[in-house]
Amino acid sequence: MFHVKLPGHDAMARDADEHLTTAPVKLPRRIVERPLRQVAKRLLMALMVLAVTVFIVWIDRKGYHDNSDGGVDLLDAVYYSTVTLSTTGYGDIVPYSDGARLTNVLLVTPLRVLFLIILVGTTLEVLTERTREEFRLNRWRSQLRDHTVVIGYGTKGRSAMQTLIATGLKKDQIVVVDPSAKVIETCNAEGLTGVVGDATRSDVLLRAELQRARQIIIATQRDDTAVLVTLTARQLNRGAKIVAAVREEENAPLLRQSGADAVITSASAAGRLLGLSVLSPSAGTVMEDLIQQGSGLDLIERPVIKSEVGKNVRETEDLVVSVLRGHRLLGYDDPKASPLQLTDRVITIVRAVPGSEGADMRFNAAD
Repeated sequence: MFHVKLPGHDAMARDADEHLTTAPVKLPRRIVERPLRQVAKRLLMALMVLAVTVFIVWIDRKGYHDNSDGGVDLLDAVYYSTVTLSTTGYGDIVPYSDGARLTNVLLVTPLRVLFLIILVGTTLEVLTERTREEFRLNRWRSQLRDHTVVIGYGTKGRSAMQTLIATGLKKDQIVVVDPSAKVIETCNAEGLTGVVGDATRSDVLLRAELQRARQIIIATQRDDTAVLVTLTARQLNRGAKIVAAVREEENAPLLRQSGADAVITSASAAGRLLGLSVLSPSAGTVMEDLIQQGSGLDLIERPVIKSEVGKNVRETEDLVVSVLRGHRLLGYDDPKASPLQLTDRVITIVRAVPGSEGADMRFNAAD
């Protein structure tokens, strides 16, 4: 057993005020070139401009005068080119011949402008990128509604996300929360928005706009973490559907008491599937097929259509295994399940249709 401390209202208020400055949100984007490579390329261009300028000054060195010793050697050419391109201009080395002055006007000055463009351009690009990122983040926050938050992006979280996408949920409606920055980078590469941080903190969940989410999937590595996340998530969002996974079956009731609508015991579920596969490998294959969305057979939930109202569950085109009437789940062989009513929802087994995003799978977990 473990103890969970529920965050107080004062802490929640502080977290709500601070959530804009912590737990960075990382939106998915296609990076054309790495930042270090961009900086290195610009630095190389600046050095090339400097080298060209040194070469020009060195060729025409007799047209320049050094106030210290009169002559201009290679070091003086490098020094003069550097202070000229950087617009420092100490004035100790000056062009005095007509050719040197003309060269400065026609060649050195354009090179100076190019040199400044390279340096200033790098700074402007950084500032522009930051402004663009802030704009994207603000637009994302304003448009995000009724999305799905996946907390924990390990094997369970990734599988849950893949199942949601297979049923037609768009990637821009999924936000992943995980404490690992590398995991969030992986999410970004897959086209998902991620929030780096500890999901037991309300400020991190607020960064994921959990208060406006429709569905919350909690797939943390530890059961005590799952309980605390569930408590915090339920405080922030009273109406969202929360589905949580736990390792130990004895912790499932605690998750339900904490606010989870459904609790999946991963260890027990895997054990039952192993046992079923031992007794009947074919039955185990069928069950695994039903769990894997988008291939073979799919287990879906859908509303009863008008043409099915008043019919027996066995008279529908799909294979109905259960009927959801209000808050009661009725088996297909339950006498109360028939006739079907318009407000019923049925859980059926259908043949998956590849490439149709489940034909929307006639499935919407939030309906």
